[in-house]
Amino acid sequence: MKKLLFFDIDGTLIGDRAHGHRMPESTGKAIELARQNGHVCMVNTGRTDRLVRNWLPDLLEFDGYLMGCGTMIVYGDDVLLHHTFDARTAERIIDGLDRYHIDALLEGQDNLFVREPETMYTKTFRDYIMAFKDKRFGEFGEAPGHFDKFFCYADERESVEDFMAEFGNVLDAIDREGGFFEIVPKGFSKASGMRYMAEYLGIPMEDTVAIGDSNNDLPMLEAAGCAIAMGNSSKPVLDIADYVTAAVEEDGIRKALEWLGVI
Repeated sequence: MKKLLFFDIDGTLIGDRAHGHRMPESTGKAIELARQNGHVCMVNTGRTDRLVRNWLPDLLEFDGYLMGCGTMIVYGDDVLLHHTFDARTAERIIDGLDRYHIDALLEGQDNLFVREPETMYTKTFRDYIMAFKDKRFGEFGEAPGHFDKFFCYADERESVEDFMAEFGNVLDAIDREGGFFEIVPKGFSKASGMRYMAEYLGIPMEDTVAIGDSNNDLPMLEAAGCAIAMGNSSKPVLDIADYVTAAVEEDGIRKALEWLGVI
């Protein structure tokens, strides 16, 4: 029976910084074999197209990509869906981030936008951004109408809670822990993208499989017919998994697909 498989990127397809952010050879071979066996394999990531291209330039071929927590869906050569904040909503969001002293990385499909380092509110976020030495960012003033989601940080959790109390009618928040949050348009998630693709391809949700490791994978893992957690997953992910495989660096994807029976 054909399966529709969704793979997170960080900690699932590729290893952490200590392992060079590389995809193990076994991962590529396993996914290629699953596709040869008639199964549909798709990336399902919180990253927008700009970061997917930068981080995975030599990635093996997938059937499609769900990016930006379901805000953009590409299948084959076709863009099936792309949702971005309109300019007016984007301006309101940026004003709110300023009022609540929240630092943010605004993520578009073609560009990323941040404040100048000297105008950021927190040292933690400044250090986080400075780690992306190979990235070129646009300015906040260029962002309205050109970003789909954002990643943010505040020293005081109450700042984000108050921001979300004001913008909860148009935004959803994913707690990434340690003061970091991933903010997406209301109703969009890795799960919404999965449901869209399952309906588009005529594959029942019970024949979908999600493989991930972090809290922003929880919606897709909960929605999938089968949820697989990487061995290095967060506790909430481990708690809901139907199967826990090895860490990515320990051939976790190959072992998961073998357990699943698609290879």
